[in-house]
Parts: sequence; structure tokens; C-alpha cells
Amino acid sequence: MKIRARAPIRIDFGGGWTDVPPFSQREGGAVVNATINRYTYATLVLRPDNTIRIISADFDTFIEVKDFKQLEYDGNLDLIKAAIRVLEVKQGMDIYVRCDAPPGSGTGSSSSISVALIGLLNTLQNEKLSPHEIAKLGRVLELQELHIAGGKQDYYASALGGINYLEFEDPAVSNSNLNVRPEVISEMEKHMVLCYTGKSRLSGNIISTVMGAYERGEDKTTNALFNLKRIAHEMKSALLTGDTKRFASLLDENWQNQKMLDESTTNPQIDHLFDAAYKRGAIGGKALGAGGGGCLLFYCDDNCEHEVRKTLQENGVQIIDFNLEFQGLSTWTVPD
Repeated sequence: MKIRARAPIRIDFGGGWTDVPPFSQREGGAVVNATINRYTYATLVLRPDNTIRIISADFDTFIEVKDFKQLEYDGNLDLIKAAIRVLEVKQGMDIYVRCDAPPGSGTGSSSSISVALIGLLNTLQNEKLSPHEIAKLGRVLELQELHIAGGKQDYYASALGGINYLEFEDPAVSNSNLNVRPEVISEMEKHMVLCYTGKSRLSGNIISTVMGAYERGEDKTTNALFNLKRIAHEMKSALLTGDTKRFASLLDENWQNQKMLDESTTNPQIDHLFDAAYKRGAIGGKALGAGGGGCLLFYCDDNCEHEVRKTLQENGVQIIDFNLEFQGLSTWTVPD
């Protein structure tokens, strides 16, 4: 018997960075995000011996150890090792993992891997975890086990699914699953364009720089963070009332404040892509995640999305077709 898990990746609309400590600890954060129909898949096959084999399709990497005690963090698929160690699953198994999104895409792919792995391994345990507990544990894997800086929104998006307004009053996290009308969702899906710049970004260094500026009380950074929190609140209202033009405007306002956090959030390639897209009909947009590379999201004026797609492709980036996904983590079994 095979056990499988699937967890969606997300696109962040507004408020990103306010879920990152110490800002989220001192001021409280707010984020609006949505999961899309691109996923991390994980498969587990039990073995008759104690051997643990891990196969990652994304990194074309294979690891084999003779038993649980030999799992050591060495920079090679450490996230998968951390899930096995933290959940203390001490039996032989083969684990296969792949993600639809490229690493460093800004779509929360590493968090979706954590969520999928925890959900997968939890099927072997007597005590079952809720989606909130899985999201919380996913953050533990990266922060406490692997010492990777970052926020919390990605884990909750992937575990819960849908369009969410998340509030952070560390250590508490609350979520409101936004009941956006079906016709508004259809409008959003028609007018949004997602592209991958082809360049991975690593958010850790940017996060340290931004939060260092916040802790020093630098006005530009601090004001931008408070603006991002406000934008998330206003974006929630725009989505619930179906005001898609206001939503697009808030995407743009979010991007302007995002760029104030640190100069590495953008670069000449990203600036050029924004200029090209806005000239052809984009009316809002932002870099996903920490920026500096990865994916860009644009919202287009009425019947202009084909022109935006065309100009982005002409500038050498990959268009990622998607729809919004309203199911979070799922697990199932497959007979041999």
C-alpha cells in the first residue's frame, strides 16, 4: 500500500512581511493569500527493514540511511529529514517528493513540502493533527530544527486552502476563510497573470536585512510594514465586496511598499517586466514572497490579460496558468 499527500502552494496578495517576527510579535500582522492548483506531492511506501530512502524529483537527489538515527542535517534534503525526525517515525520507508513550483519561486513551495510531509507521516501515527496543528508544526521544522528565518503565512495557506485572511499575534494565529462570491473568483482568475522570472530567490538574507532595519526603528521600513498590514485589511474588504479594481489597486500599493523594505526586493529585470506589463494593460501587480526573483503576479484591465501574457513571454519569462484551489492538505491511500 502507498500513502500519498498533496498540499497546494499559494500566491500572497497583501500584507506579506507582517507575519515575520519581530514585527508580528510586537505589532501583530495581517495577510491575505490564496492557494492555487499547483501542488507538492509526497508518497510513502513502508519497507520491511529499517532503511529510509528519500527521493526528491525537484533536486534529482537520492538519500539512503540504514535507520532513523543516521538522519543528519547536512544541507541535503534537510527539510524532509526534519519532518521524519520531529514526528519520530522510526520505521523503514521510501519517500518520494516533488513540487509543481520551482524552488525559490516565492509561492511558499518549501512550506507546502513541510505540510505535505507532516500530513503524510501523521497518517502513521495514532494521534491525528488538525490543519492548524500541521501548519504550526511546519513552522517548527524550519525555524527550530533548521534555523530558517521567515513568516508563518505559507504553512497555514497550504494546510487550510482557499482564500484566507490571516492575523498574527505571536504566538497565536487566527484565520478567516474568505467567502468570496463565485463570480468574483471567476473575474479574478480571468484577469490575473502569474509568471516565473527564471531566477530563484532566497528569502533568508532579505528577511534579516528588513527586520534589522525595523528593529533599529528606521522610518522607511517601519512605515512600509504598517502600510502592508493596513493593505491586507483593506484587501479583505475589497474581495468580500467584489471590488476587483480596488483589489488590483491594492496589489500595486502593496508592491510600492514592498519595494521600500529593501532594495533587493526588486532588480532591473523585475522593473522592466513591470514597465512592460503596465504598458500593455496591467493595473496592479507584485512580486510574490520576499521578491528579488521568483514569481510575479499581475492583475489586468478588462480584456487585456492576453496582451500582458504576450509581452511577458516576449521578455523571456514563463507564464504559469492556474486556478484558485479551495482544498488544503489532503491524504489518501493507493492499493499496490
